[in-house]
Amino acid sequence: MSNLFCLLTPEKDSVPLKSIDVLLEVKDHVATLVSTLNFENKEDKPLETVFVFPLPGDAAVCHFSAQIGETHIEAEVMDRQQARQVYEDAVSSGQKVFELEESEQSPDIFSLTVGNLPPGESASIRLEYVTELAVQADDGLRFCLPVVLNPRYQPQGSEGPSVQVTSVPASLVPYSLSFLARVSSPRPISKIESSCLLEPLQYLNVDQTQATVKLATGHKFDRDIEILIYYKDAHRPSAVVEAGQASAKPGSLMRDPVIMVSLYPEFPESVMSNFTYCGEFVLLLDRSGSMDFPTYCGSRQSRIASAKDTLMLLLKSLPRGCYFNIYGFGDHYEQVFSKSAKYNQKNLKRAMKKVEEMGANLGGSEILEPLRQIYRQPCIPNHPRQLFVFTDGEVDYTKAVLDEVKKYSEFHRCFSFGIGEGASSELINGMAREGGGHAQFIIGKERMQPKVMQSLRFALQPLVTDISLLWDLPEGVSATALSLPLTALFQGQRSLIFAQLTGEYSEAADGCLTVRFTTAGHPCQNQLHFSLQPACHLDFDQKEDLPFTCSTIHRLAARNLIRSLEQEHREHWLQPERIEKVVDLCVQSGVSSIFTAFIAVNKSNEEPVQGPLIYRENPTYMPVLRDYGLFHGLGGQTNIFRRICSSIRKRTSASKFGKAWKKNLFSGDCEPTKPARDPLLELVSLQDASGCWLLDPCLAAALGKSIEELVKTRPSSAERKVWGTILALIWLHGYQKDVKVEWELLAMKAASWLRAEKAVCVTVCVEAGNVLLGCNVTTDALGL
Repeated sequence: MSNLFCLLTPEKDSVPLKSIDVLLEVKDHVATLVSTLNFENKEDKPLETVFVFPLPGDAAVCHFSAQIGETHIEAEVMDRQQARQVYEDAVSSGQKVFELEESEQSPDIFSLTVGNLPPGESASIRLEYVTELAVQADDGLRFCLPVVLNPRYQPQGSEGPSVQVTSVPASLVPYSLSFLARVSSPRPISKIESSCLLEPLQYLNVDQTQATVKLATGHKFDRDIEILIYYKDAHRPSAVVEAGQASAKPGSLMRDPVIMVSLYPEFPESVMSNFTYCGEFVLLLDRSGSMDFPTYCGSRQSRIASAKDTLMLLLKSLPRGCYFNIYGFGDHYEQVFSKSAKYNQKNLKRAMKKVEEMGANLGGSEILEPLRQIYRQPCIPNHPRQLFVFTDGEVDYTKAVLDEVKKYSEFHRCFSFGIGEGASSELINGMAREGGGHAQFIIGKERMQPKVMQSLRFALQPLVTDISLLWDLPEGVSATALSLPLTALFQGQRSLIFAQLTGEYSEAADGCLTVRFTTAGHPCQNQLHFSLQPACHLDFDQKEDLPFTCSTIHRLAARNLIRSLEQEHREHWLQPERIEKVVDLCVQSGVSSIFTAFIAVNKSNEEPVQGPLIYRENPTYMPVLRDYGLFHGLGGQTNIFRRICSSIRKRTSASKFGKAWKKNLFSGDCEPTKPARDPLLELVSLQDASGCWLLDPCLAAALGKSIEELVKTRPSSAERKVWGTILALIWLHGYQKDVKVEWELLAMKAASWLRAEKAVCVTVCVEAGNVLLGCNVTTDALGL
C-alpha cells in the first residue's frame, strides 16, 4: 500500500477540509460563483494544509477572503513572488496566512494554502469567480463546476514542475458539498437540467424569468457538476453596459463603463444555399491508457470505444470530394495515411478498419508531436484544414499545446472534444479558441455523437475572413476593444465582445455595432442596436443580500485582456515594465493571473501561533481507482506544485504506461465491457463513401429483415443500390427521429446521391419501403 493514505487517519479526521458550500448566480449567460471552503484543525499541533482543485479555464478569479472566528481577512492581489515571500514570512512569524494561486502550466488548476491554523480552530475560505456560459448543441447554456481533478500527464524531460494532485476514490472523499444556483434572465427559463441529481426547479416569479435549483444531498464526487440552462428565444443578440466604479482610478478599466456584446451571426441565405463544401479533415484521437476508463462509472462502454463509434459516424458524414486522415497519440503517435487521402470508398474502408483496431494502448498523452506533424503537412489548395481533437484532457503542458495551435491558426480550424470527468477545460476550450473552432465536453451519460455532429456542421460552414467591428456611438464617446480579435464566426453560435467606453454621454443614448466580414467570397454585415444605459446586475425579486461582488462584466473583460497579455508573454517574453502593467491591471480589477497570487494575512495583535507545523493535503476525487501503488507522495516543500503526489508517469516507463492504466484503474462494475452495437451505428457503418447503401445481407440484418424480403419487394424499376439507399433512409426517418442530429448529414449525402443518379422510381420505392418497414415517411421528408 502506498503512502497515499497517510493523509487520512482510520477515522478520516486528518483531512482539514470538512465541507464546500457553493452558491451560483447566473445572469443570462454570465455566471458568478462563490465557493466557501470550511477547514478545521482537529489535531494537537498547528497546521499547514493545501488543497489543489480545478476551476473553469476561462474563469476570472476575483475575490478571496478568510473568516477565523470573528476575524475577517480580505486578501490582496500582488506579484506572485512577493506573495510567496509574504507567506513565508507570515508562517515563520506565527501569523495565520492564506494563499491562492493558479498553476503556471495549466490555468484551470489552483492551489489554496492555509498556514498556521491553530489546534481546535476553524477557518472558512471564500473564493469567487466569474465566467461565461458556453452554448451547447441543443441551445442550452452550460455551466460546469469541476469536481474531478485527474493526474495530468507530463512527458519525461519536460521543463517546469508538474501539476499533480493527491486523489482518492469517490467513496473516500472526506468532505461534503452543497450547491445552490439562482438563475435570472430577460427571457423565460424553459428548464434546468444536470448530469447530477437535482431538487425540483423553483420559479421565483410568474413570468418564469427567475428560478433557483439545488443539488440533491449526498453528492458522491464521482462526476463534475454540470448545469444546463435553457431559455426561450435563446439566440437573441444583446448588449449589456455595466457602469464603472466611482472609486477607481480615472481612465482605468474599472472606472469607465464596459460593454459586453453577445452576437449570433447570420449569413445570407444565398451564400449558404450556393456554397459547395470541400475540405481536409484531420481527426486526432487520444489513445493513452486513461482512455480505457468507462465514459462514466457504471457504463459498459469505455471512452475509447465511444470515441471510435463517433469517429465512424463522423467519417460517414464527411462530404464527397474532401480529403481526410486519422492520427492516434499516446507516448508516440500513429497515422492511417502518410498524408491526407482523397475521400472515396477504398480509403474510407481502410480507415474504418484501422479505427476498429484502435485501442487505448499507446501509453502517455504526448499530443504536441502529432500536432506538429499535422502542421508540417502542406495544406491542400481549396480544401481548408479542419482539425478534430478527441481527448480526455489529461495533459500537463497545456500552454505549450495552445501556443502550437495558435501558431498555425491561420491555416486551420480546430474543434476539440473533452471526454469524461475531469477533462481540462483550459486545454479543450483553449484549443478551440486559439484554432478558431468550437469546443465540446462529454460527461456523464451524454452521447458524444450529437455534439460532434454540431461541430461538423460548423466546420462545413464557409470560412469567414476580414472580420472588422465598427462602433457607432454618440459624439465624443469611443470604444476600446478588450477582447482578442475575432478570428472565427459561425452561424448560430454566440461570440462575445468586450469593450471599454470612454467619454461623456447621456444614459438615454443609443449605440450600434456593425460586424463586417467576408464569407465564401461575399461581403456581409450584421448590425446590433443597443442602449447605453447601464444594466443592474442583481435583479431578483427577493431583495436579499447576496455575497457577490459587483463589476462582473468588468472582471470578465479584465480576464480577457490579461489572458491576451499572458499569451504575448509566452510568445515574446514581455519586458519587466510590461509585466508590471499586467500586475497593475490584476490589482485594479482583483483578477488573478500567472504573474500574481492572492494573499491574506491576519495582522491583528494576536499571540503568534506556537509549535512546529504539521502538513496535510486535501485529496480530490479520482475515478475508478483500485490499485494505489502507482502513486507516491513527495516531501513537504513550500510550493504546492512541487510537493503534491507524483503522477503515474513518474513511476512507470512510457512503454508500460498504458498497460498500467488498464491493469490497475478499474474496479468492480465500473470496468467497461463491450456492449451490443447500437442499431443506428450498425446501419451507418454500412454506408458507402458516395452516400449509398448496398443491397446485401448486412443491410437486411440492420433493418431487421432477411435479404430475401428485400429482394422480393424491390420494385422492378429500381436498381439495387437505389432500393437499398431508400430503405435505409426510410428506416432512419421512421425509427431514429429522436437522434436526427446524428445522422442528418449522412442522410443528406444519400439524398444527394439519389438525385445525382436521377432515379425515376423514387416515389414507387418510398411507397414500397414504407410497407416493408412499417413506416409512413414521405418523399419530401427524405429530401427527394
